[in-house]
Amino acid sequence: MKIYGLLLALVALLVAPLKAADVQVIANPDVNVAALSVTELKDIFLGSKTAVGGDSVEPVLRTSGPTHEAFLQAFIGKSDAALRNHFKTLVFTGKGAQPKAFASDAEVLKYVLSTKGAIGYVSASADTGSAKKIQVK
Repeated sequence: MKIYGLLLALVALLVAPLKAADVQVIANPDVNVAALSVTELKDIFLGSKTAVGGDSVEPVLRTSGPTHEAFLQAFIGKSDAALRNHFKTLVFTGKGAQPKAFASDAEVLKYVLSTKGAIGYVSASADTGSAKKIQVK
């Protein structure tokens, strides 16, 4: 039984870095940064950081699916349920608002391109058009 648990932990460690490769972080072309640290990205998507490079930013989420799960696992460190609870608490206490969330890469991309300061994520295979690709360090 101990070996099974150890193997599961090892597989989880090996798979986690691959999840980040499944996601592209994108931004409106007006966003004034080309790269963000994982900490900065996490702070943006948890609502504790509202500006980068001197510009206001707005996080944009996927509602569910493999891209959403990969993003949460690789960059946020929370499950979908924990993220929803986090935002419910912010809304209830008046310290933040629920970010916009969309069901598809196309909807996220459309919103990001049309909204100054928007930062979102799409699957690695998505055509991002004229959206700015943000490197996450």
